[in-house]
Parts: sequence; structure tokens; C-alpha cells
Amino acid sequence: MSSLSLSILPAIEAVAASQWNALVGEDQPYLRHEFLLALETSGCVSRETGWEPCHYVLWQGGELVGALPHYRKYHSFGEYVFDWSWAEALEQAGGNYYPKGLSAVPFTPVPGGRTLLADHLDPVAARRVLAEGWRKACRRDELSGWHLLFSDDDDVTAWREACPELVARYGVQFQWRDRDYGDFEGFLASMTAKRRKTIRRERRRVAEQGLSLSRLQGEAITAEAMAHFYRCYAITYHERGRPPYLTHDFFERLRREFAGSLLLVQVRLAGRPVAAALYLQGAHSLYGRYWGSEIYADCLHFEACYYQGIEHCLENGLTLFDPGTQGEHKLTRGFAPRQLRSLHYLAHPGLHAGVAEFCREEGEHIRAYRDAAVEALPFK
Repeated sequence: MSSLSLSILPAIEAVAASQWNALVGEDQPYLRHEFLLALETSGCVSRETGWEPCHYVLWQGGELVGALPHYRKYHSFGEYVFDWSWAEALEQAGGNYYPKGLSAVPFTPVPGGRTLLADHLDPVAARRVLAEGWRKACRRDELSGWHLLFSDDDDVTAWREACPELVARYGVQFQWRDRDYGDFEGFLASMTAKRRKTIRRERRRVAEQGLSLSRLQGEAITAEAMAHFYRCYAITYHERGRPPYLTHDFFERLRREFAGSLLLVQVRLAGRPVAAALYLQGAHSLYGRYWGSEIYADCLHFEACYYQGIEHCLENGLTLFDPGTQGEHKLTRGFAPRQLRSLHYLAHPGLHAGVAEFCREEGEHIRAYRDAAVEALPFK
């Protein structure tokens, strides 16, 4: 068997979608070629926006057998694993934290495998070849380090075996899993009486305000529906005083090229759309990330972003629902805590040691928080 060779792609379009997607599988829509291409061709991801693509790919005898999404980052926005204090520490010591190397899905804190490998490859040996790429970039391009965000346990374990010096940082997100509930009433039946009553009241409250919700998929998501969704999505950012990370062009490209993986929950009042939530769907999982509303309505966010997603999963045989990052309010609505890990390498020895100690101490608190969250779940 021929040896592995590493190359770096300045754009995802430099490799065929069929080759890349063959490594991704069917349950990680955010890593598929169509999604990453829409980010780049819409201009959301570029050197100008601080996300310069330089994807690592492995070849074996002319066949693409491995890939790692990778970006040269010039800031830390849109990552959701916050390292601003690390940057400040290095810069106060006279160093430059930016640019840095980052393997993640831009603007998308979705857990999953980040290292895409053909089944026949030795996972540790392949990662060592990929590590040659980011180590060389740290030296040649004066990157401050390399960061792998929101990767799953198998990916993290293999990377730490390949590169033991990588520092693990812990985090927690909340996810829903089907436990053979059957339908939404079956899901509620697994909860305490108090929580059942609260959720039913929240759902009734939405209807009492004259709001109706519908779930649109595939070709049913029209250009007009996507344009309305984007107006709502942009509102959530403008309310915080900043422009959206993602553009209407990006979402329209997804609608045209990736419609089979989209679910749009549209909210109407008196026949007029007033709010919307956009999900991505894999073979077994549903991912909710984008939401906005032109109106304020009591409990609407819970209905559009949580309960509609759970109901859709139960009706379509999906077993995992990841509704987005942060939010302890998800806990009382049946979303259980999941421990996550990111990995970090800092080229500056002093900063690397300091980050390792910080992550060790932080990790103790994160694990305690996760254990306490498990105890607070509303199930019988």
C-alpha cells in the first residue's frame, strides 16, 4: 500500500464534492462539501472575514483518503470556545496570538468527528501525518498554535495518542436523545408531572396567541420563505448591536444546493410569517442553530426551536437532536448534558504550560457542573 501524502487546499472547491463527502458520511451535514462550499463562495468564510481556508487533505495513490477542515484565523469570533484571555496573555508578553490554526466548522459549535478518514487507514498514523501540516504551518507561517474544536470522543482520543502534548479543554452542551418514546406524549410521559404540566402550558400559550407553526422541507422551502427567515435571523444579531455572521446569499445557496438537508419551521400570525427557525438534518440527527422573530410572543422560542424539533425527530425516526450551544433552560425541557472536548497546541512553551494548567482547573468545575446537571434532569 502506498504511503500517505499531505496537501493543503486554498478552497474547498479544489476537491470534488463526491470525494470529500465519501469521507463525511450521512449524519454530519455541517461537514459536507455543500455546506463548506456555501460558506466560502458566499464570502462568509475568507481571509477578509478572518477565516482563511487552508484545508488539509491526505492522498494515497491519487485517491483522497483523509481530510481535516482547517482555517488560518485572524481573530476568535465565531468559534464558541473562548480563548480571548490566552491571546491577551501572549500579546502582553510581546508575542502575536493571531494568526492561529483552527480545525472547526465556522460559526457552528456542533459536536462531531472533525478528522475525516477512510476506513482502512490507521487513525493514529494518519493524524501524525496531518500534524506535520499544522506543525509546519506554526513554524513557517508563524501561527501561534493549532486548535481542534467540538470534536467527538473517538477523534479526541486518537489525536491525543498521536500528539500527547495536546491540551484538552472541557465544555458542556445539552442534547435530546430518543429513548423509545414513540411520540411527543410518550416523551412527556417520561417526565415528572410538574414538567409535563409546564411544557403543555407553554405549547398552549403559543396557540392562544394566535400563532400557527408549520415544518417545511426540501422544495417546499421557497426563495420567499428563506428571505423571510433571513430577515428574522438578522434581527437576533441587530438586537445585540452587531451584523450577522452569515449572509442571505449563504442561506440561499444552501436552499438551492442542499435543500434535502434543511428543515424550516415557519411561524405565522393571521396568515403572515412572523418568525422562523432553520435546522439541518442528517441521517439520524437533527441540528438546530438559526432562529429569529419579528414579534415578541411568550414561549415561542421554546416551541419553534425545541418542541418542534423533538416532534420532528419522533415523527421521522431521528434519534439525536442538538438544539444549539449554551442554555440551562434546555435542561428542564429534556435536553441532557453532554461533555465535550476541544484540543489545543500553543507553540509558545510558557503559554502552552499556562493553558494546560488553566484547562485542568476549569475541567474540574465543568465536570462537577455536568454531574449536577444530570441530577437536575426532569425525568422520573
